[in-house]
Amino acid sequence: MADTVEFARMNGLGNKILVVDMRGRKDKVAPAAAVALNADPATQFDQIMAIHDPKAEGTDAFIDILNSDGSTAQACGNGTRCVVQALAAESGRKAFTFQTIAGILNAVEHEDGTISVDMGKPVFEWNKIPLAEEFHDTSRIELQIGPIDGPILHSPAVVSMGNPHAVFWVDKDVMSYDLGRFGPLLENHPMFPERANISLVQVTSPTSLRMRTWERGAGLTLACGSGACAAAVSAARTGRTGRKVTIEVATAKPPGKLQIEWRERDDHVVMTGPAEWEWSGTVDPATGAFSRDAEPEAQAR
Repeated sequence: MADTVEFARMNGLGNKILVVDMRGRKDKVAPAAAVALNADPATQFDQIMAIHDPKAEGTDAFIDILNSDGSTAQACGNGTRCVVQALAAESGRKAFTFQTIAGILNAVEHEDGTISVDMGKPVFEWNKIPLAEEFHDTSRIELQIGPIDGPILHSPAVVSMGNPHAVFWVDKDVMSYDLGRFGPLLENHPMFPERANISLVQVTSPTSLRMRTWERGAGLTLACGSGACAAAVSAARTGRTGRKVTIEVATAKPPGKLQIEWRERDDHVVMTGPAEWEWSGTVDPATGAFSRDAEPEAQAR
């Protein structure tokens, strides 16, 4: 078996993604390799999307997802869009069905280059999110940061979009909060036995939200697709918006938006947004040692 495989550095609204081609192999990208890749500024990432041969009939690939700390992630919407763009460029196909540990995802690339991913149904049951305590209504749970009589953040909506999310509603701009300080405390709060993604969300209109996310296992992130889905579902569930919203991701670079629809006919959440290829190379999935392909202009010279 060859020591190295092909990979691409990509992004979804700035969410840093490494798409690693593990097809035809039995091994996996090792957690130690993920940590090593994240330690290098050239390959620092939010998630690795490792493409494996399909395990289930009717699917195109199994996607193994790793966070930058080497832990496993159940879902990554922005990363899934990157996988679609990479495979569409390779095969000329537009529609794909993927299996992840969180379930089956269907995705399609549109003519304008945007990509829609069906993220499945949201999960609201406290023991399936999961939470450490029973809550009959997970649209607002008892959890806060700051003084009891004047908390900075409080009463989040919680939901699983394949991974656990806590959505805190804020009145001020999401960038005015020290999420870098609060994020680790909330991600690792005893309320979340599997940790949680933490999002600050401001309602800007009946059809729009502005958000910022601390991502479980990755920290402050430029964008989080499953977090955007969690925010949209939670906003509709609490009557703050309808079931179709535009989400401005405050930290996206370049600035960007996601279109989220929580379909009434089947309760599935569909996310639509861009993906961008940056560069490609080869990597050792055991160690993280990598080399970068020559740029086309350099090859021409």
